[in-house]
Amino acid sequence: MSNAGARSAFDPAVLFKALFLGLIAIFVLVPLLATLLGGFKSLGELRVNPFGLPRHWEWQNYADILFSARYWQLLRNSLVISTLAVTLTLITASMAAFTFAHVRFFGSSMLLSYLTLGLLFPAATAVLPLFIKVRDLGLLDTYFGVALPQVAFSLAMSVLLLRRFFKDIPYELLEAALVDGCSYIKFFRYVTLPLSRPILATVGTITFVNSWNAYLLPLVMLNTDALYPWPLGIMVYQGEYSSEWHLILAFITLTILPTIILFLLAQKHIVAGLTAGAVKG
Repeated sequence: MSNAGARSAFDPAVLFKALFLGLIAIFVLVPLLATLLGGFKSLGELRVNPFGLPRHWEWQNYADILFSARYWQLLRNSLVISTLAVTLTLITASMAAFTFAHVRFFGSSMLLSYLTLGLLFPAATAVLPLFIKVRDLGLLDTYFGVALPQVAFSLAMSVLLLRRFFKDIPYELLEAALVDGCSYIKFFRYVTLPLSRPILATVGTITFVNSWNAYLLPLVMLNTDALYPWPLGIMVYQGEYSSEWHLILAFITLTILPTIILFLLAQKHIVAGLTAGAVKG
């Protein structure tokens, strides 16, 4: 038994997997660590020592940003836009996914295929028609003018993820509920949604991160400086001829913390939601 245990401990496949995951972790963590440490350096030291530890820790870089009213205003704007995008996406995508999963009607598969075509078109290809439509609706320079297009572009992936999860819920539950006089709406509200918290957390986290980091749509739709989210706030530290990169790195570190914390809190639900239905039987 001990020899078999020793052989399994040095399994080449396990070693290769560990090395592969270690390389991925390095590629992910090194940029984050370099950004964090870069915020503690002066501009001159950052140019000559971009990846090493700071020789002199400039705590004032982070303090100046944290005690700036502008930083909290940018964070509030990003939070409002992201919350609107997540809420509207979860409401519309969950109802559409439930319909595609459990309600049979003429043209449902064609409509689902048409919806998935949205995955082929990035938001940059539709900036001009989006701007015209948002302007005609009177939503330019508003939170909804940014959030609604983000919802539209996140619907395709959200519906696909939710539909796959909803279809894995035993159909016998729906049949029993319908026999007992329960409507589709009540089944969706009282059975499907409580059982779907992992995939709802997955879709909500993905939507939140995409909305939080969005740059192009806010740049096009917003003109008022007081409504800018944090990606546009970086321009405060960029001049015509030079940029305060040490402050930019400190600012980025502080603004990506909410998404990192959210991912860590929802990690268990995200893994459960993405792997649901992967194994049958």
